[in-house]
Amino acid sequence: METPRNDHDEEGKIVNKMKLLDQPEAHNNNNELHVVEELIGLIEYIKSIGEYRLTQNKECHGLVRRLNLLLPLLEEIRYQNNTSISQKGIESLKKLKEAFRHAKKLLVTCHNGSKIYLAFESESIMVKFNSIYKKIFRALDDMPYDELGVTEEEIEQVELVRSQIKRSKRRNETQDMELTMDMLVLFSSENDRNADSASIERLANKLGLRTIQELREETMAVRKLGKKRRGISDDTMQHVVEILNKFKRFAGVAEDDDEPEENAMNNAIDKCPSLAIPHEFLCPITLEIMTDPVIIATGQTYERQSIQEWFDTNHRTCPKTGQVLSHLNMAPNVALKNLILQWCEINNFQLPMKEKPHSSGPSHENGGEFSSLVLDLTVDKLDVQREAVTKIRLLSKESPNNRVMIAKSGGIPPLVKLLSYPDSKIQENAVTALLNLSIDKCNKKLISEEQPFPAVIEILQSGTVGAKENSAAALFSLSMLDENKVKIGSLNGVKPLVDLLSNGTIRGKKDAITALFNLSFDQDNKIKAIESGVIKPLLEILGDKRLNMINECFSLLLLLASIPEGRKRIGQLSFVEILVNFCKDGSPKNKECATALLLELSLHNSNLMLAALQFGVYDPIAEIGRNGTSRAQRKANAILQLMNKAEQI
Repeated sequence: METPRNDHDEEGKIVNKMKLLDQPEAHNNNNELHVVEELIGLIEYIKSIGEYRLTQNKECHGLVRRLNLLLPLLEEIRYQNNTSISQKGIESLKKLKEAFRHAKKLLVTCHNGSKIYLAFESESIMVKFNSIYKKIFRALDDMPYDELGVTEEEIEQVELVRSQIKRSKRRNETQDMELTMDMLVLFSSENDRNADSASIERLANKLGLRTIQELREETMAVRKLGKKRRGISDDTMQHVVEILNKFKRFAGVAEDDDEPEENAMNNAIDKCPSLAIPHEFLCPITLEIMTDPVIIATGQTYERQSIQEWFDTNHRTCPKTGQVLSHLNMAPNVALKNLILQWCEINNFQLPMKEKPHSSGPSHENGGEFSSLVLDLTVDKLDVQREAVTKIRLLSKESPNNRVMIAKSGGIPPLVKLLSYPDSKIQENAVTALLNLSIDKCNKKLISEEQPFPAVIEILQSGTVGAKENSAAALFSLSMLDENKVKIGSLNGVKPLVDLLSNGTIRGKKDAITALFNLSFDQDNKIKAIESGVIKPLLEILGDKRLNMINECFSLLLLLASIPEGRKRIGQLSFVEILVNFCKDGSPKNKECATALLLELSLHNSNLMLAALQFGVYDPIAEIGRNGTSRAQRKANAILQLMNKAEQI
């Protein structure tokens, strides 16, 4: 059996190097030069870190680039100063060292930390970048360059860095907004809703958590995060673990047990491999100790249930090596199983009980039933077509493997044709089946190639209640492909979504708002939504707390407020009063969203800030600035600064 490569050796070297850089300063005659050496060492270490997580990649490389520009300055100081540096110079260098250490810590976190956690805390991470820049700017501002013998050329280089830091602005919040909305949808959607799966897919794509290896690395990062838990709340940790488990299930590599919600976090963390368990005893897919290890064609060993689920989702490669498999046969790894049992007995370790995987029936395995049902879709008999499309709808909901098999059997083209069939029940079953099939990324593309959008939009306008709901969810799922956002908007798909948001059931409203949010990342669709009257139903939903859609409404409104026409329609005195009331009495998340939207409106219209003051916003905003969520505090403090500027004018 192949011994897995151990990455801990290299990691240990990095940790040791970090420890050396964090040693207390030497108190000797060369203390000032020692500080310079430490600064140079910190920059060299930071340059060697490597790649960063997707969510902060741009910010990390920008920080590294600016720190590297300061290297010639420090080398010049080291070269010029064989005598003592003044106390002012030492203090400036110490300030710079403090900033560099914070930068090192943040960059290491962005290099090997949990991708999910970094996305979850993207706002606070951005604040940390800004804080580091402020520290560097202050240190450089106080630096006595004349005393240090620095050349004009190096001073110009420093001025370049200072000007870059001074001009640096926080990135546009649209990307963070989209991540936030996906998180909201992920936790507010019903378990069997396909919008949930679509959100999982989009998040997984953004975070780079799609392959077995990526999920494996993330599991290790989450496990380390769970052990440290410095300043991380239980709720945040639980959300991170839940999202990771959703990603695993979506990739077909793991299933959650039916656990009480309050124990989900600890149980999920416990499932991560312990360092005490030999690495070769862990399944490369789930990172759990194996109870039934099997060998596949490449010679790699996996837990039987895990690799079977991998095969069932239409994978024909080895998860660990990526090689295409010559066959899908599995052979029990008896020798390894005996070793595991011996180790468990010696260490008094109880192997977890494994549930038998659910079977979808023998007829599903050979694809015969799927081919027969797809053929029935084309038969010119109403009762036969009704029965076939109903069965396909149910099968498409059952499992990822069924969705793949239906598409392979040629089911997508006839289902798209049935969208226009003059029978409401067939239409509803067809659009729901396509919605289920679209969970699979390959199917999403196949469905889009059949151009179903005009028919789906027609059902959204005039179909049954259930058909309208599932049509909206289908548009949301298919609009994960950016080109489909434009197509749906150009085919007038925005207006019926706004109508569903106005007049639909609770479930219909939720499907409509998620679809509208996704489509509104296209600039033209924002305008179409506003012209279709989306603001009015959004304001009505804000007043109906039983719908439990407050945060979704605010997120869409904040996206629409990014264009002048949106701010004009939203920025009414009556709406400002609503925002103020949420700042006073809303939940912590409500207050965060209301504060963010109030800030966006006030930045472009000072009269709205004055109106908010008349409605009594000052005290609740000040309270949010002290005790709100981290994001809410930042927004609230920005509003307070605007208020102070308004008073000075």
